[in-house]
Amino acid sequence: MYPTELTTPMKQELEAAGFDSLETVDQVDSALNKEGTTLVVINSVCGCAAGTMRPGVILSTKHTKLPNNMVTVFAGVDKEATEQARKYTLPYPPSSPSIGLFKDGTLVHFIERHHIEGRSAEMIADNLKMAYDEYC
Repeated sequence: MYPTELTTPMKQELEAAGFDSLETVDQVDSALNKEGTTLVVINSVCGCAAGTMRPGVILSTKHTKLPNNMVTVFAGVDKEATEQARKYTLPYPPSSPSIGLFKDGTLVHFIERHHIEGRSAEMIADNLKMAYDEYC
């Protein structure tokens, strides 16, 4: 478990961009089973989350088409919520950070950590915008 004084600003970065933080299993189940599209960000304290993932996700929210819902869980902080979100992203292995797009409760697009590392925020945003155009 990471200290809240470290993780709170990282959590607030996504919340300020319109993401709802999910902290319980029930919140995850409710969010990921909604009709329409839901973007879930599995947040992390690692450098690639801070350097490119969160900035890329936030940049993607400036697109004309967006998911109906945007939510986040924090790996290493919201343990049960993160484990539950990862059940929805199977068959992909657990990965932090990662990003999933759901449509009517079904995972339709997933960006694993190895697709985040070494990519720019703009590349991550472009990847998400293409998914928004296709599914949202």
